[in-house]
Order: sequence, then C-alpha cells, then structure tokens
Amino acid sequence: MSLTVTEALWFFPFVLPICLYVAYTDMSRMKITNGANLLLTAVFLVVGLAALPFDLYLWRLVSLVVVLIVGFVLNMAGAMGAGDSKFAAAAAPFIAVGDLRMLMWLFTAALLAAVVTHRGIRLTPLRRLAPHWTSWEQGKKFPMGLALGATLAIYLGLGLFYGA
Repeated sequence: MSLTVTEALWFFPFVLPICLYVAYTDMSRMKITNGANLLLTAVFLVVGLAALPFDLYLWRLVSLVVVLIVGFVLNMAGAMGAGDSKFAAAAAPFIAVGDLRMLMWLFTAALLAAVVTHRGIRLTPLRRLAPHWTSWEQGKKFPMGLALGATLAIYLGLGLFYGA
C-alpha cells in the first residue's frame, strides 16, 4: 500500500464514525447528509495538516476537486446520487494515488457484499429490526453510502496493518 501506517493512524479514528453514520443514514433515509460530507472534508483539512507533508496535502486536496467535478457530471447524467458524489469527493483526499487500483478492487468487493447483504436482509425477517428504513422500499435504487462508507473505512483499516 502507498498509504502509510502513520496516515491511517491519524485518519482512521476520525473517519470511521463518519463512515458508519453515512452507511446508516443512507440505508435508513436514502440520504447522505451534507453535514457528514462537510465533516469528512473538515477532518481531512485539519488532521491532514498533521498527517501529511504539506505538498502531498495540497495534491490530495486537488483530488477532492477532481472527484467533485466528475461526480457532478455523473450526477447530472443520472448515473450517481448527489450525496454519493459529494461523499466520494470528501473521501478522495484520504486515498493515496498509488492505491487507486487496489481501491477499485476494494470498492467492487464492498459493493457486491453490500448489495447481497442489503437485498438478502430485505427478503428475510431480519428486516423487522429496522422496519421503517426507506431503502427497503426503493426497488432497484440502492443505498450506495453503505458501500462507499465501507470502502473508505476498510481502506484506512487495512492501512493500519499493511500500510507503507
């Protein structure tokens, strides 16, 4: 991994609760809140100054802008939800560029696991544990925050053990 253990140690404790909140709100309300996205960005802006060399910090901020623009285009095309694209942009600075290939595989695995788990639970009595969640009744729509939040949390968690 290109992500260092030091970066993961700095970021993980702050990012994990936000990722869990994003997964929960997207499943329960089909909404990733602007507050969660702004908080994730604020974590990077503050903690990133301590965790990264300043030049790398600035380059990681560029990734936020690039992903935000791409997400905006995908949202306008109807291919991605607004909250999903804003979360992806807020999460982008936490990702080391050298880990992009691994991140795509990780996201694919998290997405498959999230879809199978969410759709599976929707068809079982376990659904009664959260009977009012909006995501149960969305047909083909899926709470992507479950997969996006899991991807970022798992990526930083892997960095704790396998980081450079």
